[in-house]
Amino acid sequence: MAVKIDKKIKGYSVLTPEDKARESAAVVQAESISRAKAEAELPVADIIHMHERIERPEVLIGSTYKIKSPLVEHAMYVTINDIVLNAGTEHELRRPFEIFVNSKSMEHFQWIVALTRIMSAVFRKGGDVTFLVDEMKAVFDPRGGYFKAGGVYMPSLVAELGAIVEEHLKSIGMIHDPEMSAHQRAILAEKRAQYENRAKKKSDVNSPSPSPASAGEGARRADEGALRAANEPASHEDIAVTGDGTSFPPSATLCHKCNTKALVIMDGCATCLNCGYSKCG
Repeated sequence: MAVKIDKKIKGYSVLTPEDKARESAAVVQAESISRAKAEAELPVADIIHMHERIERPEVLIGSTYKIKSPLVEHAMYVTINDIVLNAGTEHELRRPFEIFVNSKSMEHFQWIVALTRIMSAVFRKGGDVTFLVDEMKAVFDPRGGYFKAGGVYMPSLVAELGAIVEEHLKSIGMIHDPEMSAHQRAILAEKRAQYENRAKKKSDVNSPSPSPASAGEGARRADEGALRAANEPASHEDIAVTGDGTSFPPSATLCHKCNTKALVIMDGCATCLNCGYSKCG
């Protein structure tokens, strides 16, 4: 490439690779300084994060949850109040601020007050408070747990409090539950349909149609059986998943993954009809 020189040459020097490296470094440094200066001149959003120095507003947004446990005589009502940070901006957030538990039963009053005060202090401290869910759900009652509505096993009353906190944190966006993919939902629906069809075939085989000669005798026995069933307490259990309205067979056992009585034996393999867990993979 030829370059035309219009001025008189007064001197010259040879440009070495070291000189080129120094020149490129100087250019990069100048660009970084100018970029840092430009970023410093940009307006900075005044984002408020949760911390313990935030004063309690006059009004807080709250949600109340009901606990009906066989471990206590009366129901318990859990109220979690949230504070709204950066209201009216694109950085608006809801964060838990305090928690209260109210009940007619005074049996657990002392430890409930202590627990709620500590939890409220953790909420006001800010940061990642989702660890409370795992810590509380890992508490086991030495007398044994119980099944709540929907067939979900709760190892203790504290664990159900943790489940309520988890549900609330999901509602305000602090915990994101991984959703089941469409492929997994299709497989789960197929397994449920297979189990229902198999149970229906077994019931049809075990109850053959009566002959005309014994129709009168069969009707009499059916009436006696209906009368006996009406006088005797029901021996079967009614299990339904909360929210989904899905029912599971009474013979289903507890799934250790989702803590729901939805584990059945299909093709010689334990399969959960709620979360899709299979012992055979």
